[in-house]
This record gives sequence, C-alpha cells and structure tokens, in this order.
Amino acid sequence: MTSTLDRTDPAETGGDRTVVGANLTLPLFRTLSGVLAGHPYLKVVVDRHTCTWHLLDTRVHPFHVNYIATRILGMTVDELDADLDAFNASVYTDPDRRFLLGVLSLHTDRAADGTECPFLVLETTEADTMHGALLEEFYLYARGRLDGRLPLLLKPANHGQEAELASIPEAVVPRVLSHKLFGDRTRTCLNPGQAEGRLRHFRTMAAYEAAAADLGWADIVAMPRLPDDVPRVAGFINTTPITPLSHTNVLASGWGIPNAIVRDLDALDEPGTLDGRGGLDGTWVRYRVSEDAVTLEPLATPPRLTKPAWHQQRIRIDTPLIDEAPVLALHRLRRADRDSYGTKAANLGELHHVLDSRTADLTVFHARPRPPRRDLLGHLAARLGERDASPERLRATAAQYVADTVRAPAGVALPFRLHHLFLTSSPALQQGIGKLKMALELEAFDLVDPLCLNLQQLVRATPVPPDVTRAITSAVPRLLADGRRMVVRSSSNAEDLPGFSAAGIYDSVTTVRGAEQLLDAVRQVWASLLSPRSVRLRHEVGICLDDTYMGVIVQEYLPASLGGVLVTCNPTRREDFRNVYVNCAPGSPEHVVDDTVLPQQYLYNTVEGGGRTLDVGTAGEDLPAPTRAALARLALTGRLLQSHFSTGDPDDALDIEWLMTAEGDFRLVQIRPYAR
Repeated sequence: MTSTLDRTDPAETGGDRTVVGANLTLPLFRTLSGVLAGHPYLKVVVDRHTCTWHLLDTRVHPFHVNYIATRILGMTVDELDADLDAFNASVYTDPDRRFLLGVLSLHTDRAADGTECPFLVLETTEADTMHGALLEEFYLYARGRLDGRLPLLLKPANHGQEAELASIPEAVVPRVLSHKLFGDRTRTCLNPGQAEGRLRHFRTMAAYEAAAADLGWADIVAMPRLPDDVPRVAGFINTTPITPLSHTNVLASGWGIPNAIVRDLDALDEPGTLDGRGGLDGTWVRYRVSEDAVTLEPLATPPRLTKPAWHQQRIRIDTPLIDEAPVLALHRLRRADRDSYGTKAANLGELHHVLDSRTADLTVFHARPRPPRRDLLGHLAARLGERDASPERLRATAAQYVADTVRAPAGVALPFRLHHLFLTSSPALQQGIGKLKMALELEAFDLVDPLCLNLQQLVRATPVPPDVTRAITSAVPRLLADGRRMVVRSSSNAEDLPGFSAAGIYDSVTTVRGAEQLLDAVRQVWASLLSPRSVRLRHEVGICLDDTYMGVIVQEYLPASLGGVLVTCNPTRREDFRNVYVNCAPGSPEHVVDDTVLPQQYLYNTVEGGGRTLDVGTAGEDLPAPTRAALARLALTGRLLQSHFSTGDPDDALDIEWLMTAEGDFRLVQIRPYAR
C-alpha cells in the first residue's frame, strides 16, 4: 500500500508528519511517536468507512477526537466542544461506530542469548467499550499493516474488554494483560516531583539504622523498603515494589517529595559505574519522577540548596476541648466534634449521619465545570442508572446508592477529657512532659528522643484512675461480658488533617479481649502520642505539644475477607479527575499500607465507567469478576463521599480504609484527606 501524506499543508500545522494509509515500519513508528510511561507510543485511527488508518504525529495531535473532528469530519474545535460528550460516545461506546481509536506502544523483550526483541502492543483508551468483534477487527487491521517481523499483542484496556476477548482464541488475537506487561517495570512513579540532594543508598535495614541519626533534609534515601519512621528528607527511592498507598508514599505525597520504584539502582550504584570513581551512593544527584520517566542525574558539583518548603509549613489545629464530654457511640458524633474526640472519630460519626439522614449533597464533585463540559452530571446519571438527571433526583439517587453500598462501623469514642484526666493524675507524667516541652523549645533534639521513650514507658505503666477506668469499661459492657475481640484505634486532633495526615504514626491495637487488655490498649494508644517520631513530625509543622490530645475509638473486631484502601484520585497523575485508585489484600486493610504484602491494585473510572487491573500483587492472580464489580461500586461511592468530606475544594481527594465482610458487605473504617 502506498504511503500518502495527510492532505493538510504541513506549513499550517508546524510540520505535521501525520500519515494516512501507510504500512507501519519501525523507522516510521519512531518518526511519529512520543513517549509515555517510558515507552514510545503512536496514536492510530482506523476509518472503517474508507478502510484506511491514520498514524498521528504525536507532537501535533495529542487527542484522537480532536483529530477526527477537525481533520477528517471538517468540524471546528468550538463545534466539537459544544457537544463533546455525544461525540465521545460516538467513537468510544457506539457498537456500530465508524472509527476505531487506539495506541500502539513499543516494548522490548530479552531473548535467552541476551538480544533485545522489540514488539508492539495495541490498546484502546480506558473508557472504550469495544465488543469482541470490534477488538478482533481492530487487531487484524493493524496486524495486516505492520512489518510481519514485529510481534503484535492486544492489551485489553478495561475489565469489560477482557471479558469480551474471552471467547476469541488467542491464536487469532494474541493478547497481554496490563499487569503482566508492566509487572516487571524497572522504574515506576509513586509520587511525582523533583529534588536535588545527596543519594544515601542502603541495601539492608541494618545499614540504614546505623546511619539514620545522620540523615538530613537534603538527603535522598534509597533502600528496598523504607521504614515508616523515616525522617523528612528530600526524596525516597524504593528498590523493590511497593504500592502508591503505602504509609511511606502517603508521607511522600504529604511532604511533596519525589518517590519512585527504581529496581535497577543496585546495578547503577555498583563500584566503578560513575566515571570510575565508584557508585552513586554519597554523590549529589538530580532526581526527577513523573508518570512518563524516573531519572537520576549525577551533579558535577553540590547544588546551592535552600531549605524545603515544609520547613516553613505550619499546621493550625483548633483548641482541644477537655471539659465534660461523655463517652459516645460513634453514630452520635458529627464532624464538629473533632475538638473533643479527634478527627477520625468525628469523621466516622459524620459518615453515620450521611448514611442515615441521606440529606448530604453527594453530587458536588460531578456538578463542577470540567471545560469544555458544563459538568459531569450526565455521566453521573449514567453511572447511577438514573434516567432523570435533574439535580434534585440525582442528589437523592446518589445518597441512596452510597447507603446501599457501604456501612459505617459501630463503636464508641473516648473523649480527650479521659486522656487529660489520666495525664493530670500522675505528677511524674506532668514533670516528664514539662521536660519534653523545654527540650523542644530549646531545640535540644538530642534530648527529645530519650525523653519521649521514657514518657511512653511511664504512660504504659501508670495506673488508670478509677473514674477513667469506669468510663472506659462501662462504654462496652457487652463486648467485655462476652469476651469478644476488640479493636482500639487512635483518634487524635493531630491526624487526618489537610497537609498532615499522620499516616502510620499512632498506634492501633487489634487483638484486645477483656477489661485488662482494653485498658492496656488505651494506654498504648495514648503513649503513641509521645513517640519520638510523632513528636518530631508535629514539631516540624508547628503543632504544639500542649495542644495535642488523643481520643480513642473502641470497636468490636470484624473479620474481613478483603480489606484495603482507596484514594479518590490517581496518585501518579494528579490532573486525572476520572479515576479512583483501589488497593486490596485478603484480610485487614493494614496489610495494604504497612507493606507486609504487595496488594492487588485497580483504577476505576467514575466518569465514563469501567475499571482495569494494574497489579495482582503478592496474590499472583486477579480477583473474580463479581468482586471487581463490587469494587467499582465502592470506588464510585468514595467519589460521591468526596463531595461531602473534602475540605473546601470538592476536588480534594479522600483516603478511605475499608473492609469487606464474609457476607460481601463493605465497611468504611476511616475517612481522611489524601495528602496531595
């Protein structure tokens, strides 16, 4: 087939090299392609009416639909924008569509003898609902116009396409799933950003612990798995896989520092790899992390460094209320009670109210303008299965959808008042806290850690006053009488805050039975407020020790078949307003955030619908289709709750911990701002 240039004058488009109707060779691919996630890629459009395909110059045509509308159909951009959603439906969801849209990306495999073997992968956009026959047609069309020496695989873009391909033999349409294609990716973005600093590479935890006291804000710390108590530094590097929802990446996000998986760092840091002088460890580097690339660039001379922005960051918390606040059931709390019971308890109380009253407007996120769209309410109506897209009807349907999908946990909240009574009952505690405050004021940081550790031991050993004991034990008489297992969680006024999530710095105890263990667990949670790490992190952002109190949540332990975390954004692509990121693992949500397992990871599109598997994690296999469909409902529920729980801006993402019971019910155990 003869190659013909697109009819548009290249002079008018800045040198557009878009090609129509040509067979694709590797040199032509490289001429037209851009780079996404480290791989060269090329946008393609198949016109089924004319039986031709268009190979788009990526620099000139970043969007398929713009090209089709303006270059093939002769529309103006204004005409396209005026009816964009209908146009998108005609090319992405119409089963009889004229155009097939996709991307060809170039990958490399390595043969047994070490030679590199290039191959191409064809995929559609994530929102595309191509049925099996169209997927087969698209693949065969591309296969017939490619160099026969280049293997071509089809990658289904979502779970729906995976199901559609199930009936088509792989001999007809060879395929690869996303998590298998990218499971061994050498470098992966976790939190985008850039830093210049001194690389500190630790191959073992022992090596890290030996040097931890000397780490400073200008260091970039690299190791297989960073500990949760890592200090504030300039950047993180993980040399083994973790999830973007791990505690350390939540810290990286909140601190605004780059974080990535760099599996080849050990090889880069071998002696003699840096101009014969040795490895990268201890050298100054420029570290860049984006969705498209992760790079480490040695610097010839140390950069001129200024203290990072978090040195000036100050978090304001309201004055804690330590007067006569009673022990209350969670469902009796509202968000305004955070100054007496802590943010976590207050948010769970607010969740009870949202589910029970069904009066909250959960459509605010979708009602925002998304230029050129006026709003996303039409999409929301489609996701909810609601024909009536009037604002009043959508609000009612959204509230019902959320109430039908999730439940709030039962439990009781112990107020700050009990913590205050406990602290003031012990002169030794008061004296120790006074010494710690003085050390912080004088910035005598060499004294802070030992003072904190001594105080923690004292908290755990100090008897609980009788009136405080009665208040705690009388709050859960049924659980104590039956010997049921309980969970005791932190609920401080210095956690789950915008700009200060405090992820992982306070204790929870999940194996509590009986009154004695309950009191011990409450004291352990109280003591975590005085850990060296929590004291140091709060001091860095200006949270005064005098203003910090710990509330406690006591709940019956609920066995979970599946647990996890979702954030109502795409952590590695902040401008993406469509997707919700879900991680899960068998059992407790803690398994996801503490890196004891690598979770199964999913993205769910809450605008056009659909989901896709990013990683099957330690489990080694994907979840069953019915469970994935249930997670899609959970993802949309998280997006709807964002409208109510976001602080100020409806686009502010939420971080939600959840579990699924053996019966398949979802329980939300924590809602907090996601640090961005």
